[in-house]
Amino acid sequence: MKKTLVALILVISIMIPSITNAQKVVCKIKGSDTCLPLSQKFAEVYGKKFPGSGISVVGGGSGVGISALLSNTTDIAQCSRSLKMDEKLKIKEAGKTVKENIIAYDALAVVVNPSNKVSKLTREQLEGIFTGKITNWNQVGGSNLKIIVYSRETSSGTYEFFKEHVMKKKNFVSSALLMPATGSVVQSVSQTKGAIGYIGLAYVEKKVKALHVSYDQGKTYVAPNVQNAMSRKYPITRPLYYYVYSTNAAKVNPFIKFILSPEGQKIVLAEGYVPLS
Repeated sequence: MKKTLVALILVISIMIPSITNAQKVVCKIKGSDTCLPLSQKFAEVYGKKFPGSGISVVGGGSGVGISALLSNTTDIAQCSRSLKMDEKLKIKEAGKTVKENIIAYDALAVVVNPSNKVSKLTREQLEGIFTGKITNWNQVGGSNLKIIVYSRETSSGTYEFFKEHVMKKKNFVSSALLMPATGSVVQSVSQTKGAIGYIGLAYVEKKVKALHVSYDQGKTYVAPNVQNAMSRKYPITRPLYYYVYSTNAAKVNPFIKFILSPEGQKIVLAEGYVPLS
């Protein structure tokens, strides 16, 4: 009996390192600035949980992430939008297939300088402001102050999503100031009295004011927060994606499984994003 028990202990002691090693993940993640803080937290927690893991995370925009995936310079493209048709064709032409993983949801908050007395806008008013038809805050109930539009760059998935779902695919006003990262939008809006911009919910902080938004022509205005995004009451809500080549899936699957687990989704909520359920 003792010999059997000793043998069993030896087998378990041999297995434990191999199980831990099986969970170790070394990979690169690149793309969406919206996903950046969340991916960094995932990587940090996962690295502590499974020593020996090395997960590097870089932003730059969803388009940058997809380009990196196409050039085989990243293992995971993190995106705040789905793949475009031309990107799908390029992947197909390369003889590859991708696995799409929705890792969380996010709400887009429209933000202004805290000194701005405007606290709510309809989708139609937002369209007017960002296309340049509305140029002064007094046209939407504010002070006599010129509107300064801040936007993300065209490579950003946030830019794409906002243009499609808020502006109904209309072009941004030519005077819009294009920012390389979400943090730059926050900083600029916080320092400019007439400014307006749009950012992921997790980036909202006290130095900017998030507006309530109406998608029913002013009947109902909804605040951008996690609760309203989870219930889908807030209208500007979107999924966040990890795109991985199918041939590379086994390498990163333990990490993605961790993200989709209850433990991973608790991190989503703690970081100010919207969990899958």
